[in-house]
Amino acid sequence: MPGLESTSGVDSTVENIGRLPPDVFAETTFQRAGIDLEWKALQSIIRLLSSNFRTAAKNNLTADQLVARLGEGSRHWAKAVLQVVHQLWSEHGSLIHTYQEAHAMASIGQMVDMQWKLGMAVSSDTCRSLNSPYVSLLLKVADTSGEVSYKSFEMTIPQFQNFHSQFKDISAALETV
Repeated sequence: MPGLESTSGVDSTVENIGRLPPDVFAETTFQRAGIDLEWKALQSIIRLLSSNFRTAAKNNLTADQLVARLGEGSRHWAKAVLQVVHQLWSEHGSLIHTYQEAHAMASIGQMVDMQWKLGMAVSSDTCRSLNSPYVSLLLKVADTSGEVSYKSFEMTIPQFQNFHSQFKDISAALETV
């Protein structure tokens, strides 16, 4: 995986994963199964798997591609463990991908204000008589650090109606959350 070259830390974590029976690894119920792992080793396992699953979701990898990249990253992966990773990704990868998309959208900032006005284009440099209505929008957006920026654009009436419809859909979806 990108950024996860074969290092002693990764190899050590992979070896700890390999110490787990595949059914226990799939269930992650280490202590109830009598598997003794240090807290630090368990944290490393969770971080490694989470990082790989996030990267796989971000890159739209299939289960086969994920397993192949893991095998390239460290030769210490046990075949049974890779089979469990394949099964987990096949069953739950879409949920992680959906989470990644939602997280990316949530971290783009927040719309603070929106102003709009209806206008009429009567002429331009290239056309003497337009007589076309348009909607001009000015969005005030605060990014995740709190810095405010302004975005302005113009739309035709059909574009604005589509924009309005999409905003209503978004509003309805947010009310269910």
